[in-house]
Amino acid sequence: MSTVPAVPFQSAAELLASLDRGELSSRELLELFIERHGRLNARINAIVDTDFDGARTRAAQADEARSRGESWGPMHGLPVTIKDSIEVLGMRSTFGCKDFAGYRSVRNADVVESLLAAGAIVFGKTNVPLWADDTQTFNDVHGQTDNPWDTSRTPGGSSGGAAAAIAAGLSGLEMGSDIGSSIRSPAAFCGVYGHKPTYGIVPVLGMGLPDEHLTHDYAIKTDLLVTGPLARSAEDLALAMEVVVQPGRPQRKAVKIELPPPRRQSLKDYRIGVWIDDPLFGPDRDVGDRLQHAVDALAKAGAQVVDRRPDLDFAGCFRVYTELLTLASVHMKPQGDIDQLLALSRATTDEARKHPLYDYARSTARTHREWKFLHGARAMMRKKWDDYFGDVDVMLCPVARVAAFPHDHTTFSERTTRLDDRDLSHAEVVMPWAGLITMAYLPSTVAPVGLTPGGLPVGVQIVGPYLEDRTPIHVAQLMKDVTGGFTPPPGFD
Repeated sequence: MSTVPAVPFQSAAELLASLDRGELSSRELLELFIERHGRLNARINAIVDTDFDGARTRAAQADEARSRGESWGPMHGLPVTIKDSIEVLGMRSTFGCKDFAGYRSVRNADVVESLLAAGAIVFGKTNVPLWADDTQTFNDVHGQTDNPWDTSRTPGGSSGGAAAAIAAGLSGLEMGSDIGSSIRSPAAFCGVYGHKPTYGIVPVLGMGLPDEHLTHDYAIKTDLLVTGPLARSAEDLALAMEVVVQPGRPQRKAVKIELPPPRRQSLKDYRIGVWIDDPLFGPDRDVGDRLQHAVDALAKAGAQVVDRRPDLDFAGCFRVYTELLTLASVHMKPQGDIDQLLALSRATTDEARKHPLYDYARSTARTHREWKFLHGARAMMRKKWDDYFGDVDVMLCPVARVAAFPHDHTTFSERTTRLDDRDLSHAEVVMPWAGLITMAYLPSTVAPVGLTPGGLPVGVQIVGPYLEDRTPIHVAQLMKDVTGGFTPPPGFD
């Protein structure tokens, strides 16, 4: 029996190789994805806007150029989709908000320009939660996106449509964004690969609302926010990063980013730190068992696995992260919302302190001086990460404490999530491990490592040193033969 996956489930690298060899044309590949969209997308509602006519024209041009021996770049003729909140010229960018339901982008985001310059063909946009601000994917414009492994469960958020589309074989490659695990959790929940880049090495222009403060070359740069790829292989992540890593537009006249190569050559050469179990934020039994199985397999394969973690106060890190996360986006909130939050933050009654948004309101009201202290605390934590990576090459840890959870449209601040036999605050279940890495600006690659007993994907977070994105991606590549790689969800042939 052949081990070659069906064409829709092949990696972008494999698809591009077929295009280069003439086994497949760009038009044929695009039509395959269009056919699958018509037949399968309604089952999960991953792709929510399309430009099939424009994509067909560009695919024909790609084939004609190839026939003349011309190359548009490393993604020549590859059909891809883009997260709704990342702007694509002429396509809808709704941010899941009814106020922007009819908005069509008037420019491409920088990452889209990079993909197009490399030869990619954008044919669709994928779903997000309202304001791209939730760990699930549902909104009043496009509705709910379901996990292709179990449609009663979420694909994660905010790049939930992106991960679901890749898992279901509806696209060749995706670009998402991440500030609170928005690439990493969907990748883990849907059983695909994802990479959160080092902060600042991939431009984020074109990922904000259509506002004069957010859309010009000197737009406000949001702390913590990155954009990065989701794919069916680690090789695809490496390919995408080669294309999209560059300075922001104003810096390009003098600045060039050259990432260092992977630290080691083989899996046996890597020194891999492990931080899976934790007294405060340990994963549930199913996720923990699957992650430990992956670690055991790596050790058996000869990797230098060490049970070592950085010298950090996890609870303190999570507190600093949640405060910084609130302040990173406070400038985008309507003044009316801010006024209400400021009033709540100043309240002194017991009733006010019990309000589900009280802590969030107090974070919103932080002064610039208080932000500087938080930023200083982060600087000390980043130094401890540097010390840690002086002795190990990467660290393995959970992405979230659970696998994909059932759809739950409860307000985030009031939402609870089941962890083994306990109902816990949703934020404490899905965000601590993501925040630990995001706050420190570190790169992180998510790789699938198998399924829970209930048949849900589990992903591991491979954390790398600052600016050494190629190292965790390389480890993810090497892990495939040991811990397993992408597997198509059943029923999407």
